[in-house]
Amino acid sequence: MPHTLTTDRSFPVADPASGPYALTPGPDGAMWCTLVHAGRIARLTPEGQLTEHPLDSDSCGPSLITTGPDGALWFTRMRDDRIGRIDTDGQARSYALPTPGSGPYGIATGPDGALWFTQLQGDRIGRIEEDGDVTEFALPGAEGAYPSMITAGGDGALWFTLNQANAIGRITLTGEVTVHPLPTAQAAPVGITAGDDGTLWFTEIGAGRIGRITPAGHITEFPLPDPACRPHAITTAPDGSVWFTEWATSRIGSLTPEGHLTEHPLPAPDCEPHGLAFAPDGTLYVALESGEILRLAPGTTS
Repeated sequence: MPHTLTTDRSFPVADPASGPYALTPGPDGAMWCTLVHAGRIARLTPEGQLTEHPLDSDSCGPSLITTGPDGALWFTRMRDDRIGRIDTDGQARSYALPTPGSGPYGIATGPDGALWFTQLQGDRIGRIEEDGDVTEFALPGAEGAYPSMITAGGDGALWFTLNQANAIGRITLTGEVTVHPLPTAQAAPVGITAGDDGTLWFTEIGAGRIGRITPAGHITEFPLPDPACRPHAITTAPDGSVWFTEWATSRIGSLTPEGHLTEHPLPAPDCEPHGLAFAPDGTLYVALESGEILRLAPGTTS
């Protein structure tokens, strides 16, 4: 059935230039958001209370964020090569990575209870334990591949996008890497999410497509109406559909497993939607780099 989307409320951050970027639901029922240009982490309660927690560097570039197995929020610090951790009381710390200039970006909790992350400039996948111990895995033959976002798959491995290599990667818990080239040239995949049927869904920011890959490596691509819409982040909804941001056109898209596409214009033009995530109650939150967090209510029509 076609999806609908209703704007519930918007929440401006203190400084519009701080750049709300990525979102994740926390264990405390709040939504947590990175402010990439300000070196802050924001917390937004269901009641609408927005709190910003400054980090130890306003230029560290907090990027992607996820809930760790320890009940804290873990995030990448893209500009100073550190992995950050903040508890639900706002107490933050960070861990330096062994490779300078690696540019950590995507992050996800693995099935082994560790945090796995990508290194944009390092061409590596990293793994960090709760005590800060870091292991790095090289990506053979993928120099300059720009590994971007990462997610845990249903097969016990981690899956990630290789933006400049035009491919989807898979890494086992022991570090064995498989690379699946995409059929569309210059697709430049970025966002990736695990579907509820064992497949992985990803965005092709360069080609204006949404892709799906099975654990066996079979790829299907779904072209969007505007090939220049720049799909960026993607997440899975409770009903099994996937939702994604169209960064260049200020829209949210939704796609069912059967391939039914719906696009939803956002109320503000040029708002630059980046990250998005569903709260436990089914509402959808979107980080707008223009300076707001938007709360939306998805639905369906018969």
